[in-house]
Amino acid sequence: MESKSALVLGAGGFIGSHLVKKLKEEGFWVRGVDLKYPEHWKTYADDFVIGDLRLKDVVEDVLDKRFDEVYQLAADMGGAGYINSGDNDAEVMGNSILINVNVLKQAEKVGIKSVFFSSTACVYPEYNQMDPGSINTKEDSVYPAAPDTEYGWEKLFSERLYLAYNRNYGMKNKIARYHNVYGPYGTWDGGKEKAPAAICRKVAKAIDEIEIWGNGEQHRSFLYIDEAVKATIDFYREDKYFQPINIGSERNVSINELVDIVSTIADKKLTKRYVDGPLGVHARTSHNELIKNILGYRPSEDLEYGLKQTYDWIKGQIDNVR
Repeated sequence: MESKSALVLGAGGFIGSHLVKKLKEEGFWVRGVDLKYPEHWKTYADDFVIGDLRLKDVVEDVLDKRFDEVYQLAADMGGAGYINSGDNDAEVMGNSILINVNVLKQAEKVGIKSVFFSSTACVYPEYNQMDPGSINTKEDSVYPAAPDTEYGWEKLFSERLYLAYNRNYGMKNKIARYHNVYGPYGTWDGGKEKAPAAICRKVAKAIDEIEIWGNGEQHRSFLYIDEAVKATIDFYREDKYFQPINIGSERNVSINELVDIVSTIADKKLTKRYVDGPLGVHARTSHNELIKNILGYRPSEDLEYGLKQTYDWIKGQIDNVR
């Protein structure tokens, strides 16, 4: 029997590269596309195309048939140091919008009925994320819209684009809003890394002091990569719900607490030194009532396990450079 085929756009990225591996384990023939290969491990794709999805011709070449599953994770993005600085807004917005317009036009042209689109928790209004005790990230709380970054505005616009294709062309596109996915084999330095990777790197390199942006009381939830990939695939294959949904953890911790957990894993006692830096919203965590109802989804919330896997891998990367 011929194996099913999947197309993963953004397959050189963190979530994308893990998704390719999982699909291969399920027996799919997988084509991956990105500007670069995965930075920290090999690709598991059967066919990996180095290509710029901002270019219409490239999208036509890679999306040239009816794949059984299409995952669109390609975007210009990064951690707070990249998307909250304001210095990269035009590129972040323009690049990602071009990619999504090209992908949807070509998908509809070749008869793809459903594309998975990776959105973000950054679409939620800043005014609902000021107090750790009263965070509101229910999916329907996204309007009146007020994301705190242009990255969030772009993702919100692109969500509407995918939903418009559902209405106008009878597609069944799926949209997931990721909340701080982390784990091994992701970016851990250079400015585009997310908080867990940045903290793991800082702790691994620290002797007696660690630098923290702001006062360390920014609150977030963090979801381990294996759980994010499983939820992604399960939601994409669910055939009844076609509105945006959260994929994240409901366990909320401060950056100070995150530092303490990683320091314990590393068996280090570190003094925290607070400095100015990009912060994002004050408090954000996933609201999982909807995904629980639709998928019966409950992440393990074992932050300590995930951080240990991540810390050990990042420490190994640092030790190999020395």
